[in-house]
Amino acid sequence: MSGHRNPAVAVDVALVTIVDDRLAVVMVRRNQDPHRSQWQLPGGFVRLDESLDDAAGRVLREKAGINDVYIEQLYTFGAVDRDQRERVISVTYVALVTADRVADEFPDVALAFIEHAEHAATLALIVEGKSAAVAFDHADIVGLVVKRLRGKLAYVPIGYELLPERFTLLQLQRVHETILGRTLNKDSFRRTMLASGDLEPTGERQSDVGHRPAALYRYATTSL
Repeated sequence: MSGHRNPAVAVDVALVTIVDDRLAVVMVRRNQDPHRSQWQLPGGFVRLDESLDDAAGRVLREKAGINDVYIEQLYTFGAVDRDQRERVISVTYVALVTADRVADEFPDVALAFIEHAEHAATLALIVEGKSAAVAFDHADIVGLVVKRLRGKLAYVPIGYELLPERFTLLQLQRVHETILGRTLNKDSFRRTMLASGDLEPTGERQSDVGHRPAALYRYATTSL
């Protein structure tokens, strides 16, 4: 038998949403050492009888009450000293969900708002109105999530996962601006979106608004 010790493998999931035109990620407060009372992404160790994707899905169900969301593998974090307890390699995922699906009954779970300028080197995570102390390297994970979302937004229709089934062009633009951290030209954005083939008019308009009701669209493809 080999005398080598094997590293543990974990999954951590950045569950991203948008609330009031602010980008946010679900965080869990730790109730044990190390980093007691600090905030971390929903995560856990991979069981011997499950795949990485299954482990990520289980973590979202158990720690955030979320099922059936857009999720993809992001990156593998494996710095030798990233976890003080033992050698832990984390396979990280990013998941996207509308704000109304984020459960609020789970203990020690909160939304952390991401403050990250377009070209900023670092970000801040704001929980309950103040800068949060973040455990392990999870701030670095969130930073990579923001970078990945910004890079993919131009060629993968991920923004629709953060919108209701029916939406206006202005709502779509705000999602893009929130992810990118900058304002977009309204006319240029609308021309690009309408020419993309991604949008399907519903033939309906907004209701119960104090201005001229805007046309409603839906994403023209059922899945990414």
